[in-house]
Amino acid sequence: MILTVALGWGVAGGRAQGLNAEKPLPDIPALMHEVETHQKEAEAVQKDYLYHAVDMVQQLDGNGRVKKTETEEYDVFWVEGVQVHKLTKKNGKELSAGEQQKQNKRIDKEVTRARERRAKAEAEGKTTDSNGYEEVTVSRLLELGSFSNARRVMLNGRKTIAVDYVGDPKARTRNRLENLIRDVAGTVWVDEDDDAISKLEGHFLDTFKIGAGLVVNIQKGTSFSLEQRKINDEVWLPVEVDGRGTARVFLLFRFNGNFREVDSGYRKFKVTSTILPGIGKPSDRSQ
Repeated sequence: MILTVALGWGVAGGRAQGLNAEKPLPDIPALMHEVETHQKEAEAVQKDYLYHAVDMVQQLDGNGRVKKTETEEYDVFWVEGVQVHKLTKKNGKELSAGEQQKQNKRIDKEVTRARERRAKAEAEGKTTDSNGYEEVTVSRLLELGSFSNARRVMLNGRKTIAVDYVGDPKARTRNRLENLIRDVAGTVWVDEDDDAISKLEGHFLDTFKIGAGLVVNIQKGTSFSLEQRKINDEVWLPVEVDGRGTARVFLLFRFNGNFREVDSGYRKFKVTSTILPGIGKPSDRSQ
């Protein structure tokens, strides 16, 4: 960590070290609970934002050379409390009118199903994400693995706490998501001022499968990373997602090589007009 312009030089260095001593590293479980609380509070602001995502998948051949590259572009926004990804381009080409109509119908169905899942989960007293899928709380996360090696670093010019995580292969799990988390190791970077995750990196300690690999198959060693930035000095949103290795999820997503998503074009929006039953069209909001 950079303490002063000249670390260790005379009084300035001594004063910096004194300040460090006055502020010990936070208790890791307490820090992660603060992150969880912040995320719940921040979601209300995140729902005001629209951004653009460009996904690129590079398929590799047996010699590790790129044999095929595919790209897809999405608008990411919220409809009735559900985050949706609307496909706008595929391999650089705009969607046809028919393809756009299919996208609208798909989003309509996704929102309806997500709301139904949320309602059912709430009736059972379960906590879910915006799409109605059960979340793993920090309390459970601490039972599925362990955090260690907290240290202060500077990340993108901001004071940050970095913490390592490793799943416990012997931990008892309750669902498939917990099975996945148990098989992961990595590092989480937490912005010290905002208690927000600014970056995370991880890799799979073992091959993860659902349905004997027919539903989900993520090979051992497959790695991933996520970076977020503070936008408009009020909300943390993703800027980049990366993956390397071999993974398949149903017939919807697969790669044997490299995956990268770059997010940009963040702007506030509001629902102004209907483009299909129950779904509004996002448009810029004056700030």
